[in-house]
Amino acid sequence: MASWQAHLMVLALKLSVKRNNRRNTDMLKARAMMSRASPGVPPGTIVSAGEVGSVRGEWVRPAAGRSVGTLFYIHGGGYFACSPQTHRPITGAFASRGLNVFAPDYRLAPEHPFPAAVDDVVMAFRGLVASGIAAADITLAGDSAGGGLALAMLLSLRDAAEAMPAACVLFSPWTDLAGTGTTLETNRRRDAFFDGHGIERLTEPYLAGTDPRNPLASPLYGDLHGLPPLLIHVGTYEVLLDDSLRLAARARAAGVSVTLRSWPVVPHVWQMFGLPESADSLKEAADFLHGTLSNR
Repeated sequence: MASWQAHLMVLALKLSVKRNNRRNTDMLKARAMMSRASPGVPPGTIVSAGEVGSVRGEWVRPAAGRSVGTLFYIHGGGYFACSPQTHRPITGAFASRGLNVFAPDYRLAPEHPFPAAVDDVVMAFRGLVASGIAAADITLAGDSAGGGLALAMLLSLRDAAEAMPAACVLFSPWTDLAGTGTTLETNRRRDAFFDGHGIERLTEPYLAGTDPRNPLASPLYGDLHGLPPLLIHVGTYEVLLDDSLRLAARARAAGVSVTLRSWPVVPHVWQMFGLPESADSLKEAADFLHGTLSNR
């Protein structure tokens, strides 16, 4: 059963963000609005700027106690907005649970269309490994577009016969830029953020003419064999619900270990919003990553 806070949050987002999304077609104005949120240093963590593999980003580390492993976190934002700073509610939550988190500040569309973001996250991960951190000691996570980038990174590393992270967590991943999921229609009124009919506005500046079924743009269409264990969290009200359901089914068919959990009512990437379900999801994700590292 969903919390009363989740119901209230969905209503508030529909009346504010979703209504504004329908009116605002200027991507750069939307980026500015989404980037206003810049949370301070999360309690119990130390935040510092960093650069890995020539890609700038942000480290979020536990302030005290022993850290266990490194988490490579890729923020969402539709490929055109947000930053490591906007996503501190998530990276800070992971750091407070004992992970050293690096979040790359990858290049954004429309100035830097596909495959710039993919190139950046692959380069940054290779930089982590080159710095002396074994791939087996690194885990991976991402939300929304960052979830799609996380999968694209895994496909790139696998195809190059390089070592991959030990496990991957995906929060509401955007895996199908071709927009063929049925929940784009069936959840268009329930989703707190998006009207499924307008989501193609986000894809065109990023793809810049690229086939939306290119596996590095839409990992749903890729060969998923050989990927590390996946944990996927998605909301049942999301227009992108089908992106997670189909990804889980195809990954399992390819022999990948997949844990999928769907949450009622909550908005897209609810882990950002301080709901009771946010804490539950983040704890479950951290436990999954710690468990993978300890059992590797």
